[in-house]
Amino acid sequence: MATIRKQDEDHVAKELYNVLSTTFPVDKPAPGFRGRPSEIPSIYPLSPLNCCDEVYPNIFVGDWSCAKNKPYLKRIGVTHVLNTAEGKLPGQVDTDADYYRVANIAYLGLPLCDLPVTNISKYFNVAADFIRDALLSGGKVLVHCMMGLSRSSTCVIAYLMLKEGMSASKALHKVRSAREVRPNNGFLQQLAELDVQLRRTRRF
Repeated sequence: MATIRKQDEDHVAKELYNVLSTTFPVDKPAPGFRGRPSEIPSIYPLSPLNCCDEVYPNIFVGDWSCAKNKPYLKRIGVTHVLNTAEGKLPGQVDTDADYYRVANIAYLGLPLCDLPVTNISKYFNVAADFIRDALLSGGKVLVHCMMGLSRSSTCVIAYLMLKEGMSASKALHKVRSAREVRPNNGFLQQLAELDVQLRRTRRF
């Protein structure tokens, strides 16, 4: 049984790598603006990448510059922020609930590093619940990490799998069609494991 499960996970992982190599987003203006990201007024310099993209209705994936730009978040209607890179280490984003309190934005922080050995799967359910609750309240949620590529996209993909019933490959395709995300290899493997687990659970 363990061998079959491993084979299933490897098959899903191959599907995910295929999605990464064949799916690319269409170039588009930043949310809330008709122009390019460089035209967005900000007290923080924006990264060379699009600061954020709407990857699913009312779910945005973005980088640190978007997360720290509270006027911009209010402009696009963000009510909830999920920081998947909370902390003060290099590659993390040092924000917390107090940072967003005046803006009346709900906050959840996950102390994750973008390393293949990081166990991001232990946060899949809490992240998915936070995103679901944001949407059910009629809000919009920004899920971010440092660059908006790996940690944040992995948590959004897990949400789409857990709460929207998507397969890992369909969820990755959905997100990558809107933003050129790239979960690291360890995160892709954990998404493959979740995919197999959910398929077995929903089968019975």
